[in-house]
Amino acid sequence: MVFGWVSTGSPDALRSFDPLRIADLEYRMWVAYYLRRWRNLLVASVSLLRLGFGADLTRILPGAWLMLRAVQSWAPFPHNDPDGAQAHMRQLYGLVRLRFGRPADPARAASLEIDWWRAHRRRQYAAHPAETGDELVESVTRLYCYLFGAAAAAVRPAAVHRVRAMDLSDQWVRDGCRTDSPLLPLERAALVRAYSALLAAVHHEER
Repeated sequence: MVFGWVSTGSPDALRSFDPLRIADLEYRMWVAYYLRRWRNLLVASVSLLRLGFGADLTRILPGAWLMLRAVQSWAPFPHNDPDGAQAHMRQLYGLVRLRFGRPADPARAASLEIDWWRAHRRRQYAAHPAETGDELVESVTRLYCYLFGAAAAAVRPAAVHRVRAMDLSDQWVRDGCRTDSPLLPLERAALVRAYSALLAAVHHEER
């Protein structure tokens, strides 16, 4: 999921976030997701949303619940509920819009979010993932462009790093989800690079 808009809770939060903190929390969410440790995922979601919503529990707790329900709706394979996942994400982006005034269209943001979830699942279960090309990178790039109002060329490097993190995560899953796997720190490092590149891109766009 993409939640680089959370940070200090200020009006500029969409363009001011801590890449290390965001990457660590999302990494924890990914691990919890694949281990089906829903309580851990909910706890990490609360921490992530607190970065953006501050002490506003009226948005943090519903937002974390919506995030959990979205990924639970998406998780089953091959018979999941993409429409349910998108509906939950639309509500979550609606909470973000109430706080930050963006995204302008929560439904559009949710649609773009689910687009990359679909692209990732196709890549994840492809016989030869490398042959899926740049579909996943382009899907993440489109979401970044919409959320941050940035040019595709500026945010595409962040999307590339993010997809690298996904590939490492997928390899970890194929290897049996060992919690002592050397792939996990590589996955977290790739997420740090992704969010660092995204932060650099959105600040460059401001100049």
